[in-house]
Amino acid sequence: MAKDLDILWSEFKTHCVEVISNSDSAIRTYLDTCLPVSMKDGVFVIDVPTPFAKEQIKSRFLNKMNDLLVETGFGTSIEIEVSQEIKEDVGAAGRAVAAASPAKISLSRNGLNPNYVFSSFVVGKSNRLPHAACLAVAESPGVAYNPLFIWGKVGLGKTHLMHAIGHHIEKTQPNTKVLYVSAEKFTNDLITSIRNNTNNEFRSRYRELDVLMIDDIQFIAGKEQTQEEVFHTFNALHNSKKQVIISSDRPPRDIQGVEDRLVSRFEWGLVTDIQPPDLETRVAILQKKAEIKKYQIPDDIILFIAQNIPSNIRELEGALNRIVACSEFNSDPMTMENVSLWLKDLLHDTRSGPVNIGLIQQLVAETFGISTEDLISPKRTADLALARQVAMYLARNRTGESLQQIGYAFNKKDHTTVIHACKKIEELLKNDLRVRSFVDNVVSKL
Repeated sequence: MAKDLDILWSEFKTHCVEVISNSDSAIRTYLDTCLPVSMKDGVFVIDVPTPFAKEQIKSRFLNKMNDLLVETGFGTSIEIEVSQEIKEDVGAAGRAVAAASPAKISLSRNGLNPNYVFSSFVVGKSNRLPHAACLAVAESPGVAYNPLFIWGKVGLGKTHLMHAIGHHIEKTQPNTKVLYVSAEKFTNDLITSIRNNTNNEFRSRYRELDVLMIDDIQFIAGKEQTQEEVFHTFNALHNSKKQVIISSDRPPRDIQGVEDRLVSRFEWGLVTDIQPPDLETRVAILQKKAEIKKYQIPDDIILFIAQNIPSNIRELEGALNRIVACSEFNSDPMTMENVSLWLKDLLHDTRSGPVNIGLIQQLVAETFGISTEDLISPKRTADLALARQVAMYLARNRTGESLQQIGYAFNKKDHTTVIHACKKIEELLKNDLRVRSFVDNVVSKL
């Protein structure tokens, strides 16, 4: 049945792209990130990676897609679900992690960081749409999605993707003029040109490019002269079919203090968002960073960091750098106790933020007087088994994580273990005062 569902989705998706792409070419990128879930009573349920993607598909394509579904005889209507792993509201982010001082990265004349390439970018459910869009732009600049507007909170990979586009274009089209700048740099260049009376040179530099990437465009809010230059630069490039790529920490319409004519232009092409990474993606990111930097990090430490830093890739890398530095400088092993001490301020801050699996594991371990390593280990003593079941029960009831995510956090491949644990604790809570005391103790600290 799964195979039939995949075939049905593939055929229907192809038909939608053929019919709708003439009026809105973005449909291919959006549908490529969707997955079929079920077909029952004529209702075709599909999975989308983010709430923003769901909103875009509903507002731009859903009516036509429903009509095509009926015309083709595949079904009667489409229902869109957002992946369980993605949360629209991720809550307050923890404090930035103070990392070991990194080596300075030399940027090329076009502003590109040599470390930010597609091969070093980890793709997960939270970023598969913007990643696909950026690949499309890199392959066909000025043709696919112009402009491309990427938004999301700090430290989620927007800048990495922009640099990756630039590197790919330079490699495949070496004569192409590519420039990456921050909105602040654009503004400073403008101020310098006014002060030195070199306006023509400024305009030539920016308006004779083939690809212009402006990062953190929200910085131009309230700066009238900068907005005027961005407006005319945008028009000059877009009218010449040159590629414009823009990033922000919020959608175009939510940027206060930016002229409507600019907001309108930012929305001409494709607007896509990056969400915070889920647990598996955070683990993959840490593993990738460790591989690139040749760090030797135990798997349980990788998992511990991923669980306790849920919302920011930069903080993940900062935590990784810090524990490596502490281990090397102090000649101490990377045990769970040492890592907890080295990241103490971050873990403390996690407690005042949203509840996550890592926090629950830490509190359950403290309450039962065991180590976090033993809690997530395969050991099966009675006390460890009970502590593990309590932690799984609380993770299921106090976080928004799926059964699969919870099982993964406890090194369990089969999520039925989590279901069994939850049922077991629910039964014990009815009559076992000791278990009830343990659970209440942990809950009081959340």
